[in-house]
Amino acid sequence: MNVKEIKEMVNLMNENGLVELEIEKDGMRIRLKKTQTGVDGFSGPIVVERQAVANPGVKQVVEPPKEPLVKTVEVKSPMVGTFYRAPSPEANPFVEAGQNIEPGQVICIIEAMKLMNEIKSEVKGKILEILVDNAEPVEFGQSIFLIEPA
Repeated sequence: MNVKEIKEMVNLMNENGLVELEIEKDGMRIRLKKTQTGVDGFSGPIVVERQAVANPGVKQVVEPPKEPLVKTVEVKSPMVGTFYRAPSPEANPFVEAGQNIEPGQVICIIEAMKLMNEIKSEVKGKILEILVDNAEPVEFGQSIFLIEPA
């Protein structure tokens, strides 16, 4: 399977409102699954699992996970810059792990080209993890927070 075929499958899923699709072709099995967060129309990233099938005639049984999975939202850096947890070195951090947050609440600052850009939460929830240390450089699209939506 090539990238074009996978994109066609993703479009098929989006057009038909499918959450999960599994296809087996030429001894290769691909499984596409959308993760949903329940936040006003937001559907999370599409997870692609790809595995070679040893014997295409044999069906494998997949057991459901034993414990419920915690749904999370990843906050990603919208730009390249330096991540700051507080408005100044002597100030308290904007948020801490375990803290509840509201949409529009400032959760960090990313400095880019000497401009301080406030990053605000788009969801209501609880900060599960802060993935970057203070004053560390971040890349565009790098995960900086994990939030459990409320």
